[in-house]
Amino acid sequence: MESCCRTHTGLAVISSVSFQTQSPTRWHATTILGVVRDGQVAIAGDGQVTFGDMIVKHGARKIRTLHDGTVIAGFAGAVADAMTLFEKFEAQLREWKGDLRRAAVELAKEWRTDRYLRRLEAQLIVSDGETLLILSGEGDVLQPDDGIASIGTGAPYAMAAARALRDHTQLTAQEIVEQSMKIASELCIYTNSQITVETIRLEPDDEHPAEDVSAEDVSAEGEAGA
Repeated sequence: MESCCRTHTGLAVISSVSFQTQSPTRWHATTILGVVRDGQVAIAGDGQVTFGDMIVKHGARKIRTLHDGTVIAGFAGAVADAMTLFEKFEAQLREWKGDLRRAAVELAKEWRTDRYLRRLEAQLIVSDGETLLILSGEGDVLQPDDGIASIGTGAPYAMAAARALRDHTQLTAQEIVEQSMKIASELCIYTNSQITVETIRLEPDDEHPAEDVSAEDVSAEGEAGA
């Protein structure tokens, strides 16, 4: 069932309601998985977009390269919202000269406090080849302890598969995300097997230890700047 109403700006807004539950129908997507191993970072995403009980797209691309190809980002959530966040994140990368951690913290602060941005519904996984981070609208900037991160409806399946493959095989980061996403697609009804993968490999001279970033860091900096 669809209904149409007009906003104060005069634009028509169409909303759908499920016949089974009489609740608003939602877009469902996706599974994004990132793995760090042996100096390589791989981020993969499936291509399925589902509206209610119907698959409307099989080959959506949910992985992007940013900052002249030095950063990979994947999103789960509303596409328009994710594109807005990608633009904001790339602007932060330019401002902080490619410093992924600083750019992520600044985006999270803006995302949480800006009246418009805090209504955006999406999550991001980002990496510069060394650091893998999850960003959310709650102000979280999280770095996984084990170098594996996943978001979206199929995240539990993809992460479980990736951990098993990392611990019991010698597969590369790219091979792990490909196999794990295939497993997730067989279990999650909102994930398909049309996988997009982007990778970055660090040269030995580029590897250096870096300080961890956590949600507490973001909250502390946000309070200091308030």
